[in-house]
Amino acid sequence: MTAVTGQVAAAERGETRIADRVVAKIAAQAAKEAVDDPPEDGASPRATVTVHRDAARVRVSLELRYPCDIGRQCGAVRSRVAQRVKSLAGMDVPEVAVQVERLHTAGAGGGQGRIR
Repeated sequence: MTAVTGQVAAAERGETRIADRVVAKIAAQAAKEAVDDPPEDGASPRATVTVHRDAARVRVSLELRYPCDIGRQCGAVRSRVAQRVKSLAGMDVPEVAVQVERLHTAGAGGGQGRIR
């Protein structure tokens, strides 16, 4: 402790570690926010994260409504995930891999169908 200010020196404060699963939840929620028109019967986005020091590599799996601009949707997910992880967890995100697992389309008779 410094005698002049009464504050703890930076080296003595310790460190904050954010668990991978917390970063994964942030990423999954950000992916959900980024999808324009999510399928009604689709699963919520899922994310897995590998954290090394102050950088997180993210893999997001999601389902989209068909037809849509898949490239634009994936780009929006990448941008939103990187931005939210940076702002909420303070981590750089050099890589966001987006995997589209299913496309949901309106089937015959108004029901929902899936394209695999």
